[in-house]
Amino acid sequence: MTENISVLGSTGSIGTQTLSVCEKLGIRVSALTANKNIDLLEKQVRQFRPRLAVIGDEASAKELKLRLSDTDVKISFGIEGLCDAAAIEEADTVLTAVVGMIGLRPTLTAIEAGKNIALANKETLVAGGSLVMRRAAEKGVKIYPVDSEHSAIFQCLQGCPDKKFLKRLILTASGGPFFGRTTEQLKDVTVKQALNHPNWSMGAKITIDSATMMNKGLEVIEARWLFDTPVENIGVVVHRESVVHSMIEYTDNSVIAQMGVPDMKIPIQYALTYPERYPCDVGILDLAKVCTLSFYEPDYETFRCLKACKRAMSLGGTATAIVNGANEEAVRLFLGEKIGFLDIGEIVESSLDSVAAKEIASLEDVLAADRAAREYVLSLGH
Repeated sequence: MTENISVLGSTGSIGTQTLSVCEKLGIRVSALTANKNIDLLEKQVRQFRPRLAVIGDEASAKELKLRLSDTDVKISFGIEGLCDAAAIEEADTVLTAVVGMIGLRPTLTAIEAGKNIALANKETLVAGGSLVMRRAAEKGVKIYPVDSEHSAIFQCLQGCPDKKFLKRLILTASGGPFFGRTTEQLKDVTVKQALNHPNWSMGAKITIDSATMMNKGLEVIEARWLFDTPVENIGVVVHRESVVHSMIEYTDNSVIAQMGVPDMKIPIQYALTYPERYPCDVGILDLAKVCTLSFYEPDYETFRCLKACKRAMSLGGTATAIVNGANEEAVRLFLGEKIGFLDIGEIVESSLDSVAAKEIASLEDVLAADRAAREYVLSLGH
């Protein structure tokens, strides 16, 4: 069980819920990081008394230092600050909940420092999965999934005596706010509509990814690395109720599912307490009230991001970093109302044809692919 933690992305949805779990379980906090939310970060620092607090830029760091001048907390900023928080001596676990490619380097830094990873940053494994998992194995570092779907699979696998008995992983997807709609019906989707997720409360970028089903594509790639499973053995089903969080299928065709109310505190807590379980401050799953559990095939033609991610995984190398970088840039443009909703999928798909992929030998290979993908998107002139 985690005794001391560093939380990267402490002011976001996952970060705040992680701190709630830490408070309940008595887990000490040695470092907190945020991008822009200086007010909440100050409040968190005063409550949890970490040794280090990190904010996105130098100007904010100066303001935070002034605000916390009555404390002995060290203040830092930027990617270097993130890496300092990832390697802080006191922590035995680093929870990475920052959004986007920025999470890759601090995660690798934490691994090099011998920290176990509670992983809530998809892009880390999507872009650099082979590199990250290789270094984790070499350093003897454990990576515990925090995403509800991967946590569900991880929990189901506790009953698997040998990997040879495993046939398939099945990720569930809520389908987002546009399940069942045709391409024609999605032409005029607004940012506000895309941000209206039916079941989960998440940040803007992840919510848009859920609406395009890019989120599920990223999770397929992530699952491939987390569980060392070929992409062809990873399935996706749309499950509107978000009660079954994911499943595994054995060679005898038995299917084991992990179920619960849609609340991220369960996977967060399990990542921090594994292999033990503790009472958790979430609702009880009452199946009699749920009544119906429905499952559907995804629409790969309308939601092109999911198909692009599977193709990228098959291509290998930096192809997954390319689709991830292209998506991040496209989502940024959509949130700024510079492109339409359907343009996101088109851009992600076309990035695979326009940016050359190569084998990953180092972190720089991943970062170069990410830059090339973003440059490609910007070159389209939206």
